[in-house]
Amino acid sequence: MANEQVIARIREFLDALLADKPEYFVVEIKIKPTNNVKVYVDADSGASISNLVSLNRQLYPQLEAAGIFPDNDFSLEVSSPGLDEPLKTHRQFVKNVGRKVEVTLLDGTVKEGKLTAATETELTLEETIGKKKEIKVSNINLTEIKHTKVCIVF
Repeated sequence: MANEQVIARIREFLDALLADKPEYFVVEIKIKPTNNVKVYVDADSGASISNLVSLNRQLYPQLEAAGIFPDNDFSLEVSSPGLDEPLKTHRQFVKNVGRKVEVTLLDGTVKEGKLTAATETELTLEETIGKKKEIKVSNINLTEIKHTKVCIVF
């Protein structure tokens, strides 16, 4: 099976397993050439370790039974995306409204500010500019964004 087909099959299993947990959603599924399957799952109010462990324990035997990987030679990691991972889904953007983010545009421009809104097509970013700390509100179309990361503020 091609990787895209395998990922689609794994997503079907995940969708069924998460059907009774509507606050949880799949962010990304990656498969390395060594058949290391990495599943990133998040939740609107934060994914708990116990739920991620439970999901791993439910998904693993399903992948074995499906025979997706030759000789069941694969490893499975289920985790939430770390802070170093860029935001990928609309639900992640909505979840992080109110937090400081760094947005890198396709042209290389980097904008940093508070994410104040997120729609299916654009983000609203509140930037603090200059010594006078003027507030500039920018609406950024998602098609113009290379990646967006949450900033860690201490």
